[in-house]
Amino acid sequence: MKKLDSPIQFPCGKIMNNRFMLAPLTNKQSHEDGRLSDDEFKWLVKRAEGGFGITMTCASHVQAIGKGFEGQLGIFADFHIEGHRRLAKAIKEAGSLAMIQLHHAGMRTPQALIGGQSPVCPSDVPRKNARALSLEEVHILRDDFIIAAQRSAEAGYDGVQIHGAHGYILSQFLSSEINNRTDEYGGNLENRSRIIFEIAEGIRKKCGEHFLVGLRLSPERFGMKLDEIKSICLQFADNGLLDFLDISLWDSFKLPEEEEHQDKTLLQHFTELDLKNTQLTVAGNIRNGKDVQAIMDEGVDFVTVGRSGILHHDFPRKVIDNPVFEPASLPVTRAYLSHEGLGEKFIDYMGRWEGFVEG
Repeated sequence: MKKLDSPIQFPCGKIMNNRFMLAPLTNKQSHEDGRLSDDEFKWLVKRAEGGFGITMTCASHVQAIGKGFEGQLGIFADFHIEGHRRLAKAIKEAGSLAMIQLHHAGMRTPQALIGGQSPVCPSDVPRKNARALSLEEVHILRDDFIIAAQRSAEAGYDGVQIHGAHGYILSQFLSSEINNRTDEYGGNLENRSRIIFEIAEGIRKKCGEHFLVGLRLSPERFGMKLDEIKSICLQFADNGLLDFLDISLWDSFKLPEEEEHQDKTLLQHFTELDLKNTQLTVAGNIRNGKDVQAIMDEGVDFVTVGRSGILHHDFPRKVIDNPVFEPASLPVTRAYLSHEGLGEKFIDYMGRWEGFVEG
């Protein structure tokens, strides 16, 4: 049985001091031009101080046109580096690995956030008023992910996570339902996944072998196919480009939606893969100490925690000290969340989650 406070050494050499990663959580607290705000700084640094082995930023967009939500932290321009440098330094001083999630919302970008422009996508999607990227624009998108990783390294982050999940642009490339391209970035799985492999290869080449690189994938919804996502995981395990895979399961204890794969849980489909030296983490409905241990007992290397990390900045320490720890009962007050390091905009956002905030 893996001890929750035991370290992990990733293939790149970086060491995570326990088995808890903060999920990349939308919080809407930064400035509209993508610069870091004091509220976002406080929220993240408090989690690092609370014992998370990896403190991950929210999804941070690599192109201005890829903005996914109001108050999103950006990494698409050099003027963002100063704020990121401040944040990465403080996270690391608290004893946590500092990581940034690289993101582009694609067709999920609200037009109001990009001056009324049409959002971009691998293919035209009229219902989203999204237009297809040209081949040149696909190459620019790929390069902008890599350049954003270089900015992140310059800012002092230990590494980056590539966001290939939840129906955002890289997931849109993966989806055979959304991606109708007829060039080398569309058609079969090799072509639809090409951009993700090129981004990972480019980051590794530009940022070096000692830079921590992860990839988030989700195996369901948005046209994802379980077998295809598993195939991508195995390819990355073979090529050694990644330090870890982060599989967002929505619910880590459920059966797959695809009936032909319901002989085992969705989690077991991934823990049974031979990922060689690539570490595995999962996210989804991991709420308390018993959940953490149940996931670890399945063979996952570390857990990714969202909701309970919002409720308790020191959730890792609470679970390490008490394996049956239960988080605060919902709803909680605004004052409670403020004490846990959330700013007013984040608390307002959490108020949209049914039953989370009192009143």
